Amino acid sequence: MPAHLTTARLRLPLMDAGTVDALVSGRRLPGWAEDFPAEGDVDIARVLAARHHREGGPDGVFGPRLVVEGSTDEVIGTAGFFGAPRDGVVELGYGIVPSRQRHGYATEAARALIELALAQPGVSEVVAHAEPGNAASIRVLEKNGLTYAGREGSLVRYSVSL
Repeated sequence: MPAHLTTARLRLPLMDAGTVDALVSGRRLPGWAEDFPAEGDVDIARVLAARHHREGGPDGVFGPRLVVEGSTDEVIGTAGFFGAPRDGVVELGYGIVPSRQRHGYATEAARALIELALAQPGVSEVVAHAEPGNAASIRVLEKNGLTYAGREGSLVRYSVSL
């Protein structure tokens, strides 16, 4: 299982403890885009820090990853899974900083992660949630073959199965 994924324009390394610590503490690291991290990136890091403290380890292939733009080598977002699969289902999430949106990066990162997940033993479905009014995020999901699977609270659920 690859710790690092590479696409045509991106690198998707797993978040390491140093990155999580920097995000939680508000310390910037070299190689981050000027508008990274977004609020959601910090929220993910807080959850990771708490989970690591509670459970004593990373999520491996199913952990969150940085999205690194190949042409600049800058971190431009995060993408990954919200933990290991449960009953064959894994949940995908992603976010790209505003300065790099509308370049297809979220679609490219999501595609690589969906392919990775569905190739893992025991994974039969990838799901993702979005706000109903977030047309850009919904387009990313639909471009990657996920289809509308209903509402869950204030969010819409999309999924793709083997």
